[in-house]
Amino acid sequence: MTGIADPDTAPLHPGPVGLMAGTAARRVMQSLMRTGQEARFIGGCVRDGLLGIQAADVDIATPLPPDEVMRRLRQDGIRALPTGIDHGTVTALTEGASFEITTLRRDVETDGRHATVAFTDDWLEDASRRDFTFNAMSLTPEGELYDPFGGVRDLKAGRVRFIGQARERIAEDVLRILRFFRFHARFGQARPDPDALAACATMAPLLPSLSGERVQTEVMKILAQDKMVEVWRLMMDCGVVAQTLPQATNLTRLAALDRLEWLVGEAHPMAHLAALLPTGLSAAADTAERLRLSNANRDYLLGLCAPPVDVHPDLTVTSRRHALQKLGPETYRDLLLLAAATRGTPAVELLEALAEAAVWIVVPFPLKGRDVLEQGMTPGPEVGVLLAGVEGWWAAREYRPTREECLAELTRRIAERQARE
Repeated sequence: MTGIADPDTAPLHPGPVGLMAGTAARRVMQSLMRTGQEARFIGGCVRDGLLGIQAADVDIATPLPPDEVMRRLRQDGIRALPTGIDHGTVTALTEGASFEITTLRRDVETDGRHATVAFTDDWLEDASRRDFTFNAMSLTPEGELYDPFGGVRDLKAGRVRFIGQARERIAEDVLRILRFFRFHARFGQARPDPDALAACATMAPLLPSLSGERVQTEVMKILAQDKMVEVWRLMMDCGVVAQTLPQATNLTRLAALDRLEWLVGEAHPMAHLAALLPTGLSAAADTAERLRLSNANRDYLLGLCAPPVDVHPDLTVTSRRHALQKLGPETYRDLLLLAAATRGTPAVELLEALAEAAVWIVVPFPLKGRDVLEQGMTPGPEVGVLLAGVEGWWAAREYRPTREECLAELTRRIAERQARE
């Protein structure tokens, strides 16, 4: 494999950038290369670096076996963690930065979900097992780019292209179907590669074999892209959505939400998913289970699809403030946007309600059950009834009464109750 020479494939942004160019990276590279072995930055950090984007994660490849990588790093005072030692991956931590270092590999056996690998010293063999052409590029610390499959040309053209035969790459790891759409959403400028689309459609029935966690990661990344609507439509046309989230098909509402979202900057990630789903608990619960959502995200999604309080653009000021207090400003904002997307409400009609949500601070009800007990009430259902009554009185006054005023109202209500008895 040789460094890049063709002007058509010259780097978009030559040389290491961001974290790849820092002193921490140089220290790690020097440790790996000190006796003449080669080490290169590889994969997504190279791709993003060519676009001048600061990569969040920096991956390094080396022919050194993982135990030797660990030994060298530790000898040079760099913390080394065996984060994926069976697959040749070691994480180096130094100067507040982390680097994932992986020994060059070749696939011995794949089953669509997992791969059995063997280590190699062949850079081309390692590159050949990767998914897309622009993810197979590698870069030396001196800035020499290796691009065995035309990744730069594809990156410039905004084209996501599998290495070799698309069906073979997907058969190795079915998740590559979703990764194709995720990268097309992020980098695609031209029409999607027809061979890739055909392969994704043909092999979509294999998607249910994937774990929910892996599907969740890709789906949420797709729904965070500017071109999420366009790409989700492609996924529906290819049968990918039917095999992953068959109820997430309301593209009209997602598109409307996308058009309104500039008003708030960015909604909660679950709002995009909620826009695609029918209202009600059933579809949201099924989707949360399929994606293995965290409890917090599951509850947020359920709250958007089956809200405990009705939220819409035509609420009165009082009802709006009650909703803000009960739901919190973030949930209220997202429900308002979803309702507006459903109704086709113009953006200008949302401005006042969204502005109030942006500055609203939830005021905690100042009384607790012990406040009732301290006034001589015995434990029981009546304690909750009294608290709810005072809270309603407090809410009707727009949450302004102080704790002392709420206690006075509680005292008054207890006295009335005792007088009736």
